Amino acid sequence: MVTTGLTVRLEAIAGKGQELASFLVDALPLVEDEPETVAWFAIRTGESTFAIVDFFPDQAGRRAHLEGPVAAALGQRAGELLSEAPILEYVDVLAAKLPGQSRPR
Repeated sequence: MVTTGLTVRLEAIAGKGQELASFLVDALPLVEDEPETVAWFAIRTGESTFAIVDFFPDQAGRRAHLEGPVAAALGQRAGELLSEAPILEYVDVLAAKLPGQSRPR
């Protein structure tokens, strides 16, 4: 079950969209090693606009992710890839459908 999540909006520096896209694709193995990250999506919403959307069972899982390797790597590369600071939104999950979960009857 997931109860919390994050959306992180990212805007690439002009001409750096493909580099940011590659960074996000390369981040997947790091996230796969995070047991409390239940779902993680890196998406492109425009030529230079991206987002990360992820979900956790609780606030401790979300905190662990924010203190983990993807956040650290993004912090190290932000100056060369991002035109502005990432916009983080903390979200509460009201309802979810995930693979392998059945609804109680």
